[in-house]
This record gives sequence, C-alpha cells and structure tokens, in this order.
Amino acid sequence: MSTEAVREGGAPARAREAQAAGALLEAEGLVFVREDRVLFEDLGFALHAGEALQVEGPNGSGKTTLLRVLCGLALPEEGEVRWRGTDIRRARSEYLAELAYIGHQHGVKGELTPRENLAVACALGGRRDGVEADEALARMGLSGYEDVPCRTLSAGQRRRVALARLLLTPARLWILDEPFTALDRGGRRDIERLISQHLAQGGLAVFTTHHAVALDGAEARVVHLGA
Repeated sequence: MSTEAVREGGAPARAREAQAAGALLEAEGLVFVREDRVLFEDLGFALHAGEALQVEGPNGSGKTTLLRVLCGLALPEEGEVRWRGTDIRRARSEYLAELAYIGHQHGVKGELTPRENLAVACALGGRRDGVEADEALARMGLSGYEDVPCRTLSAGQRRRVALARLLLTPARLWILDEPFTALDRGGRRDIERLISQHLAQGGLAVFTTHHAVALDGAEARVVHLGA
C-alpha cells in the first residue's frame, strides 16, 4: 500500500466508490468547525482490512478532533463516518464493540498496578482469547513491574501499560492518539511491530504521530491536516 494524501475534495464520485468498495471504515465529506475556524472540510477516506491511516499536522490542526469524530465522541458539521457500510451513529454499540481507542491522555490509573489496570480494561472492553495480562506486560517491557502502583512508573512506562491493552483487546479497529509519546527508540519500534502484527491479522489502525513510522509489510496512508 503506497503512502498518499487522502484529502479527496476533487475526486470524481466514481473513484470514491471504487476506493470504498469492501471498506470497513469510511469517512465521507467530513467538516469540522471550532469557534468559526474550519479545522478540516470535505475530508474522506476508506480503509480496508490490513490498512492503516496516519494523521499528520501541526498542533491545533485538528488531529485529535478527527480521531474523536471517528470514535463517535464528537459530531462533524457535515459528513459521516461508516463502519461496515453503516453510519456509526446508527450502529453505535456494534461499532464500539470493534473499536479500541487510546487517547493522548492514556487512562492509566495511578493508584492501580499495571496488572489491575489491564484487568479493568478487559472487564470493560472484553479480552482476546489466549493472551494473559502478564504476557502483554512482558511484551511491552514491563516484566517485574506488574504489581507496583502505576504512579511510581515513568511516563514511558505508563504509556506502555496503556498500549499493552491492545494486546488483550479483540477489537478490529485501533484508533491511537500519539501512541509513540514518551517512548524511546526501542519502545517506538515495539509499537510499530505491534501495529504491523495487527494489520497482518486483518485489523485496521488510525493514528497520529510526528514521527516517521516503519510498518512491517505495509505503509500507512497519510492525511495531512492544516495544509
């Protein structure tokens, strides 16, 4: 899959229909305005199984807002987001069952241990068969930290706790806001491998980052906001 811009305002309808054929996640004609400022308009894309979308742009360009729209947490002025061909507002429960969202504020509770944080996440969002919390933490480089309060961990370690949830979730679609924040080079490569494995298994990923991303066997398509 080649890296490309996906702002499609001038694309012919026939080309859009061809791109959307068989897509799991589609956005069409999205417009979002904040305080009389247009963050993005006529924005659309289609993602199939095994595909990723990287959202780029300067601070304040609307990257996090776009992710929130895709999650159904914010409503656009125009346009719609579809999952398996249905507007997510009409299939909210089905969509959320297949969605894993990790925001910039990663939701790790400082008074809980990494193991306890993952237990809460699994209770709320389900668990993938055959993967245990300790295995997920080990893969994230957190062996030996399973039972310490997360408030005692570094920012990078807390980010790893949050991302370990991805190893446990059965969700098909991952939406990740700055997943590489606070991670060193080795940590970033671990997350690149994690995303690559998810795509190879037929998953989808949408993420924001300021870094160049190297995915094994695929490249992320790119939408640039604020251009």
